[in-house]
Formats: sequence, C-alpha cells, structure tokens
Amino acid sequence: MLRDAMRNIVQPSRRAFLQRTLTLGGMTLLTGCTPNSERSIEAALTQISRWNDRVQGMLFDPTRLAPIYPDSMITRPFPFNAYYGEDEVRQINGDDWRLELSGLIADRAPWRLEQLRQLPQETQVTRHICVEGWSAIGKWGGVPFASFLRRIGADLSAKYIGFLCADDYYTSIDMASALHPQTLMALTYDDRELPPRYGFPMKLRIPTKLGYKNPKHVHAIFVTNTYLGGYWEDRGYNWFGGS
Repeated sequence: MLRDAMRNIVQPSRRAFLQRTLTLGGMTLLTGCTPNSERSIEAALTQISRWNDRVQGMLFDPTRLAPIYPDSMITRPFPFNAYYGEDEVRQINGDDWRLELSGLIADRAPWRLEQLRQLPQETQVTRHICVEGWSAIGKWGGVPFASFLRRIGADLSAKYIGFLCADDYYTSIDMASALHPQTLMALTYDDRELPPRYGFPMKLRIPTKLGYKNPKHVHAIFVTNTYLGGYWEDRGYNWFGGS
C-alpha cells in the first residue's frame, strides 16, 4: 500500500490517486484512524508525501553528478513544457528585467541580465526528466548557482530557496540541491541566448530534479527557513522532486 502511495503521490490529481488501489484498511493502518472524509484522506496523503520528501533529502548525495552527454545526443527540437500553451509564452524585455533578492541574503541589490552574463559561466549537456514520463537532453549554459549564492552572501545554512517567475509559476528547493555543482542559472540554450519558450531571461536548471523543479522566467529569489511549497507541489506533487 505504501509503495503504491509513493508511486502515485506525484500525479497532478490526488483525486485520481484515491480512485486506485489504496484501501480503507490500508489507510487505517497508515493514519491510525478511519478515513471517513476526504479531508482525513488528504491529510494522510500529505503525511506520505512529507515522509517521501524527508527520505529523498536523506538519500540525496550533493557530490553525485547527473550524467553528461555529448552534443550529438541533444534532443532537437527540445520539447516545450509548461502549465500553459506555447502560444502563451511570456515575452520579457531583457533590458528591463531585474532579478530581485530577499530573505536571508546579505547583499539584496537586484541584478541586471548583463551583470549575470559577466559572471563566470559553465555549460552542461544533461537530461531533463519530466514527471509525465518523457525525457529530453539539452545543452544549458549559465552561472553556477552555488557561486552566485556565495557572491550575494546567502545564508547557506538556511533550509529553503524560493523562486517567483514572470509566468506566475513558483517553486522552492532545498539548500543542498541549490549548492549542487550542476545547479545552474541558465542564460543560454544550445550556445545561444535562452529562447522565451525555454525561460528567457533566466531559468534554473537542476539536472538532479524533475522538470517541474526547474522554474523558467525567474525574476525573484528568496532564502528562508520557512517551508514554501510550489505551484505543482501545492496541487499534490512531491516537494523534493528528485530525478
């Protein structure tokens, strides 16, 4: 029963999950009470999800790298994916864009796109894994997030980092994942300026996490010890989202 719950908790609809094989007896064993209302079932599922998050966090190895691929394996075209259609992609003026910083950060001055481009850059060819079951290999370039966090004086002992995006998306990650050497503030795709469909002017690329943990069009970052959730996480997806 618990394995079934873990496998299905990442589905976007918890109601669909409840229609599967989870029995009333199994839920009673899990929660210690009879689930006589949808609210009690939701609470039980939340407990399972939070337990799953803790386990994933304990198993996460901050030194283990995601596989790197040759350019010949890049998926072309790289798929578009969002909670809206491609005809609704946000068009952002890079000259006007500012990256806002707040929370447990020493230097909260906003950053312009040109300032980010002047920082040391890295490139990676890694696999994007979607919770929907597909994957694609892409080439991303930009600023290592760990070096940026150190540059702005972020509290590296804090628990969470949150992201707000110009397309109204939002998510949050754990500090260990933020400091992973492959977590990237992506400014380019396939050696060219990051296209709007992939998140211009900046997206967070985290090859150790599922796609919904890789926010696009990021315009605000905040560091905190308060649990933040996320767009899909608040709708039933696991918060840790490791791939």
